[in-house]
Amino acid sequence: MGFDPTTVMNFVLTIIIFVLGVALYGRKKNVMTLYIGIAFGLFAISHLATLLDLAATLTVPLIAVRAIAYIVVIIALLTFWKK
Repeated sequence: MGFDPTTVMNFVLTIIIFVLGVALYGRKKNVMTLYIGIAFGLFAISHLATLLDLAATLTVPLIAVRAIAYIVVIIALLTFWKK
């Protein structure tokens, strides 16, 4: 397991945002918070793969995971915009 302080910080913060997003959705039923939480959960997977030295092996799947995360954020923002 590689220790890169920046990646560790990104991983911890994405986990916090994921938990907050899901918790807020459970409490407020605001789908935007769920979308943001899910997106950051996907980013957390990407950071975890980097910390576990799997990023080089999983390059293509991680590109897909990150792309999906960005698309989820775009969907969240468009949902907010439509309101």
